[in-house]
Amino acid sequence: MNIIELSDVSRIYRNGEHEQRALDHANLTLEEGRFIVVLGQSGAGKSTLLNLIGGLDSPTSGTITVAGRDISTLTPNELADYRADTVGFVFQSYNLIPTLTVIENVALVKDIASDPLSSHDMLKAVGLEDHIHNFPSELSGGEQQRVSIARALAKNPKILLCDEPTGALDSETGVMVLKLLLSMARDLGKTILIVTHNQNIAKMADVVVHVRNGHIVSCEEQANPLAAEEVDW
Repeated sequence: MNIIELSDVSRIYRNGEHEQRALDHANLTLEEGRFIVVLGQSGAGKSTLLNLIGGLDSPTSGTITVAGRDISTLTPNELADYRADTVGFVFQSYNLIPTLTVIENVALVKDIASDPLSSHDMLKAVGLEDHIHNFPSELSGGEQQRVSIARALAKNPKILLCDEPTGALDSETGVMVLKLLLSMARDLGKTILIVTHNQNIAKMADVVVHVRNGHIVSCEEQANPLAAEEVDW
């Protein structure tokens, strides 16, 4: 089943007479439960694509349908509800609150999500059940990133949107995080969408989307994606 559909989507930013087409007449269809990697250089438009799918921005023109719902014309309040119920976000920066414990950081989503999952269960799923009472400063970078993933999963989203989630991690920790994200698609049926410039991550993907100069230039299925351990990092 298709979960994300973009039809002739453009996002134009204007500054006086200057016009920047961050995304230009993009068309894209993605199926549910896939591990998807969006590749592109800095400024290619991949983060704009993620922000539009995530409801953090709205298109200048075109239609975006997510889980059967047209999000292109939603009001700010409706977009807030959409972000709370449908998508989870994992960024390169962990965005954890330093004065809250690990489990308190994850439990924050209970205030916004309509059908949240157990904070403790999600931390157990990412291998951090022994650290629930630690503060972020007491964790490694990889552990903090896993907390941010647990927090995103606790919202029980259909889609997990990840913007360079391993960019600040060493290769060993990055592989651990990628294996975890891949298991979310394989074991829990979540749709995982990662935007990155790292070609190696794409070797693990079910689908690879290439973005260049605001254009989606290709969307390719990979019949035999590699496991994280098989990729030469």
